[in-house]
Amino acid sequence: MAEEALVSFLVEQLGSFTFQHVEQHVKLVMNVKNEVATLTLNLKTIQAVLADAERRQVKEDSVRCWLNDLKEVSFEVDDVVDEWSTEILKQQIENQGDNAIVPKKKVCFSIPFRCLCTGQVTRIISRHDIAVRIKELNKKLASIHERQIFFEFLKKEIEFEQPERLKSLSIVDESGTFGRDHDKDILVSQLVSENSQERGGPLVISIVGFGGIGKTTLAQLAYSDDKVKECFRTRIWVCVSEPFVQIAVAKAILEGLNVSVPNSNELETFVRHISDSIEGKKFLLVLDDVWDSNHRKWEPFLTTLRCGGSGSRILVTTRITHVASTLGATTDHTIHLKELGEETCRSLFYHIAFFDGERKESKKFKDIGNEIVRRCKGFPLAAKTLGSLMRYKKTVQQWEDVLNSKIWEFEEVEQQVFQPLLLSYYDLEPLSKRCLLYCATFPKDHKIVKDELIELWMSQDYLKVKGGTKEDKIVGQRCFENLVLRSFFQDFEKDYQRNIDSCKMHDIVHDFVQYLTKDECFSMVVKGANERMELPSDEVRHLSLMFAPEGPFPVSSLNCKSLRTLTAFESKLTSIGVELISQSKSLRTLNLSENSIVEVPKEIGGLIHLRYLDLSQNRELKELPDSLCDLYNLQTLRLVGCFKLVKFPDEEAMRKLTKLKHLYVEGSCRLKSKGIGRLTGLQKLDVFHLNGYWGEDKEGTLKLQDLKNLNQLEGSLYIAHLESVEDASEGVKACLSEKHLLHLDLDFLCHNGCEKRVREEGTGQNDREILNGLQPHGDLESLTIRNCQLATSPCPDWIWSLHNLTSLVLQHYRNCELLSGPFGRLPSLETLAFVEMGKVKKVGVELLGIEERELQSSSSSSSSSLILFPKLKSLRFSNLFKWEEWEGVGGDFQNNITIMPSLSFLQFHYCPKLGTLPDFLRKTPLLSLVHLYGSEILEDRVRDKTSEEWAKISHVPNLDIDFRRI
Repeated sequence: MAEEALVSFLVEQLGSFTFQHVEQHVKLVMNVKNEVATLTLNLKTIQAVLADAERRQVKEDSVRCWLNDLKEVSFEVDDVVDEWSTEILKQQIENQGDNAIVPKKKVCFSIPFRCLCTGQVTRIISRHDIAVRIKELNKKLASIHERQIFFEFLKKEIEFEQPERLKSLSIVDESGTFGRDHDKDILVSQLVSENSQERGGPLVISIVGFGGIGKTTLAQLAYSDDKVKECFRTRIWVCVSEPFVQIAVAKAILEGLNVSVPNSNELETFVRHISDSIEGKKFLLVLDDVWDSNHRKWEPFLTTLRCGGSGSRILVTTRITHVASTLGATTDHTIHLKELGEETCRSLFYHIAFFDGERKESKKFKDIGNEIVRRCKGFPLAAKTLGSLMRYKKTVQQWEDVLNSKIWEFEEVEQQVFQPLLLSYYDLEPLSKRCLLYCATFPKDHKIVKDELIELWMSQDYLKVKGGTKEDKIVGQRCFENLVLRSFFQDFEKDYQRNIDSCKMHDIVHDFVQYLTKDECFSMVVKGANERMELPSDEVRHLSLMFAPEGPFPVSSLNCKSLRTLTAFESKLTSIGVELISQSKSLRTLNLSENSIVEVPKEIGGLIHLRYLDLSQNRELKELPDSLCDLYNLQTLRLVGCFKLVKFPDEEAMRKLTKLKHLYVEGSCRLKSKGIGRLTGLQKLDVFHLNGYWGEDKEGTLKLQDLKNLNQLEGSLYIAHLESVEDASEGVKACLSEKHLLHLDLDFLCHNGCEKRVREEGTGQNDREILNGLQPHGDLESLTIRNCQLATSPCPDWIWSLHNLTSLVLQHYRNCELLSGPFGRLPSLETLAFVEMGKVKKVGVELLGIEERELQSSSSSSSSSLILFPKLKSLRFSNLFKWEEWEGVGGDFQNNITIMPSLSFLQFHYCPKLGTLPDFLRKTPLLSLVHLYGSEILEDRVRDKTSEEWAKISHVPNLDIDFRRI
C-alpha cells in the first residue's frame, strides 16, 4: 500500500531517537549499530526504485509479489522499532512513578519480541534479541534487494514513461451522449452571455470532476453547439494533459488558429505569435484535461490572452479544483460534474450493449442488465465499458457471471475505467496514496467523518512527522483537502462554518482502491452464527468484518498475526475474544463500535502497538479494565454512547496513557472518570462531565479543577453539570484561558444523551461567578451557554474580549427577563440565537449593546455612523413564549446608527405573543429570508399588507410563514 511512503517512514525511524537508546543504554553482543546501518542502507537503495515498482505492479504479478515481500519485511521492521520504543517509554513512566517512592534504580531493559517461526510473543533479554531480530531482517531484506536487479527498475530520479493518455478531440458523437442536456445548457449560456465580470480579460469557465465522469464530453458538446459556433468565429481546442509543456501548449494554440508555427525553442516567440493572431478577436479557447496548477507556468498565457476581443472565453476541464481557481475560474463559473441518473445510465448502457438496434433481444437480459447498471452508480465511463463488454455475451449465464464478479476482474474495466483513475492516483504524492488506499477498509457508501479518518491515518503512522501529533493533524488535514480537490471524495456534509465534516466515496472509486489493495485489505461477510472463518492469506493487514451476528468473534486467529486494522461494520459481536487478542499483536486500529460488547478482557493490554480503540455504542458495556492503561501507544479512545459505562481504569494507572490525544465520551454520562485529569497530553476531549450522573455517588468524579493541567486541549469542549459546582471559585481553577479552544459549550445541566431534569429556582449569582471564572482563550470562535439562571445580562463579563467570536447561542434561561449585553459590539459575530427565554417580555436597545447616553451622543455628533452587529448574518429567536414587543432605535437617533447591515436570515420560532418589529429592519439591505413559525400574532400582522409590521419587512424576497398555532 503505497510502499514508497512506508519505506521512507522506516528510513526516518531507523535514524531516530529510538536506536540512539540502543547505543546509549545497551551493550549489544552482536553489534546492532552496524546491523541497523546496513538495514537502513538496504531500505534506501530499494526506496529509489519504488515509484517505478508501484507503477508496474498493476500489470506485472511478479512485481506485485516482490512488493508484497518488501511490505512484509517493512512491517516487521516497523514492529521492532515500535516495540523497542514502547519499552523505553514504559521504563521511563515506571521510573517516574518509582521516583516518588524509592531512589532511582538501574534499569535492565526487557522487551517482548515476536518469535520468527511462531509469531508468539515472549519476554527475553533485549540486548541479545534485538540484535538477532535485526540480523534476520537484514537477511530477508538483502534477498529482496538481490531480486530487485532482475526487474531492472528505473530510479525515481529518471523521468518515468507516463501511462498512455489518449489525446482528446473537439468532435463528438452526440447520438452516444446521454443525460448532459441540462449541464450543456448551463455551460452554453455562460459561454455566450455577456458578463460584466470579465475584468479586462477573457472569462474563465471550468468543468471539474474525477476521471471518466464526462468532462471532456460536456466540453465537446458545448464546443460543437450552434450558438457557440455563431458566437465565436475563432475556436481553439487544446488537449493539455500531463506533463504540461509550455511550448507544446503554445504550439497547439497556434495550430488551432491556423497560424504558421515558428521554428524556435523560445516561449517568448510563440507568445508573440499568439498575441498577434488573437488581438481584438473574440475567441473561445478550450484547455482540456489540465493538471498543472503552477500559476507561474500559466501566467504568460493568461497575460497574452487578455489582448483578445471582448466576450472571449477560456473553458478549462480538470480533475483538480485548485487548477480551476489558479486559471481564474470563480465558484459561479465552475461546473462540478455529477453522476448520471440511473435511468440515463441505463439508456447509455443498453445503447452500447445492443448497438441500439436490437432492443427486443434485451428483454431477457433486463433484470440482470439493470443490476449491472446499478453497479455503475451513474458513472458514464463504467456504463460504456460494461456495455461494450456485454455486446459479445449472448447467454443469460454469461451476463450473470459478469454481475457476480468483481468489477476489476475484467480486462476491459481495468484498461478503460481504472486507467483514468490510475492517472489521478499516480499524480498523488506517496503520503496521499497511502491515505487514499486506507479508505478501502470502509464499506461502500460509508459516511466517512473527516476527523475520524485523520485519526485513523494517524493510528497507522501514515502522518508521522517530527514534532508530534499536532503537526500530524495538520498533515492529515492537508492530505484530506488534497484528495477532495482531486475529486476522490464526494457527497460532502459541512458544519456551520462551511467546513467539510464528512464525505463519501463513489462506488467506482471504492472499487478502484479495493483493486489496488486486494491483497492487503479484505472485507469478510459473516453469513451465520458460530461460523468460524479464516483469512485468505497472512498478507491481509486490514480486515473489515461485515454483518457478524450476535456472538463471539467469528474469525479464526490462524492468519491474524499480521493484522493492523480490525473493524466490524453493522455487526452484533458480544465479545472481543482472548484468542484473537493473543494472536493479533500487530493491531494498530481496533474498531468495534455499534456492537453488543459486554466486557473488555484484561488481555487487551497486550496489544502494545494499538493506537486507536473505538468501543462506542456498546450500550451494555459497564467498565474498562485497568490493563487498558498498558496501551502505552494509544492515541484515540472512543466511548461515545456507552450509556452504562460507569468505571474507567484506576486513576493512578491512567497516567501511563501519555500518548492519548483524543478522548470521546459523549453520552457516557454515568462514567466516573477522575483519571481524565491525569491525561495531560489530551488535545481533544468532547465532553467533560462534572460529578457524574444524576442520583449516583459522586466520589471519584470530576471537578472543574481537574481541567487545570489539560493545557493541550484544543478545538471543541462541552462542560456539563455546572449546576453541581458548589464553590464558584472552581471556575478559575479550570484555567480555560490557557487552552486553545475554538468552540465552548457551557451547560448547567446536560443535553448530550443524558437524563434531563429541571433546575431548582435560584438567584443565579453562583452561576455568574462560575461563568466569570471560566474565561476561555481570546481566540474562541463559538460559545453556547445553556440552563443558566441569570435574570439579566445573560453573558459573562469576559465576552467583551472575544474579538473572534462568530457564533453565540444562549439557551434555556428560565429566569432571564432582559436581553442586555454587548451583543452588537462583538466585531466578528455572525450567528446569534436566543432559545427558551421564558420570562422575556420586551427587547429594546439593550440588545444592541448601547445605552441611552450613547444614543444622545451619536445623535448630536457629526462623526461617522456607529455600526452595530457589523457582521451578523443569522439572528434566531426560539421559544420566547412571553415576548410581546421588539423595540428598535426611535427618533433621530437611528440616522447615525447602522444596525445589522449584513443580516440575511431572521427567524421567529414559537414566539406566540410577539406583535411588533423594530424599524431598523427596513434598512437591512441583505435580509433575504424571514421565517415565522408558531408566532401567530406576528404572522397575522405580516399577512396584512397594510400593517406597519409588513412595511418593515416588505423588501424581504423570501418570507416563509408556517400558520400552525400552538
